Amino acid sequence: MNTNGRALAEEFKITEYVHRFLESRIRPGDLCIDATMGNGADTEFLCKCSGAGQKGEGNVLAFDIQPDALEHTQKRLAEAGYSGCARLILDSHENMDRYVKPQSVKAVTFNLGYLPGGDHSIATRAESTVRAAEKSLQLLVCGGVLSILIYSGKDSGYGEKDAVLKWAKELDTHRYLVIRTDYLNRPGDPPIPLFILKMQG
Repeated sequence: MNTNGRALAEEFKITEYVHRFLESRIRPGDLCIDATMGNGADTEFLCKCSGAGQKGEGNVLAFDIQPDALEHTQKRLAEAGYSGCARLILDSHENMDRYVKPQSVKAVTFNLGYLPGGDHSIATRAESTVRAAEKSLQLLVCGGVLSILIYSGKDSGYGEKDAVLKWAKELDTHRYLVIRTDYLNRPGDPPIPLFILKMQG
C-alpha cells in the first residue's frame, strides 16, 4: 500500500469514522457519556469535543466494570492534558441513569466487545447492552446521538450484534433516526457503526 493508500485507510479507520460523525454533533459545554470506557479513547475524544476542563465547560462520564480500564483511562487522560476532566465510574453502564438526569446528555458512545489487551471472557453482553442503550435514549436531549460500534465474530459471537440491531430496527420512527453503516468488501466480520439520533423528547 502506498503512502496515499495508507493515509486513506487511516482516515476511514472505523473509530475515526465514528468520531468524525460525533464531532459534528457535540458542542463545548455538552454533557457526554462513554458507556464502555475500555482504554479511554472515546473518553479522551469526548473531553476534547465537549471542552471538558476548559473554563468549566463540558462534563464527561465514563463507565466500566474493570479496575484496569479506569487505571488505563486515568493515565491516558493525564498524558493528554485532561486529568480530572472526566468522571471515571466503576459501575455497569446499565446504571448510568443513577448519575445523570433524563434529557440532559448530548452524546453516548458504546464500543462493544472486550477490553483491548484484557480478558476476552469479560465482555459486553446482549441483554445488558440493550438495557443500557434504552436508558441512553432516555438520557439524551432532543438532537442528541447514541453511537454504538458493534463488534462480532469468533471472539464475541453474534448474539449481541443481532440483539442490538433488532432493538434499533424497532425504535419509534417518529422519535428516532437510526443510521447503520456497513463495509461491503471487508473479509470476516467487520465492525458495524450504528448511530441513533433523538428527534423528539
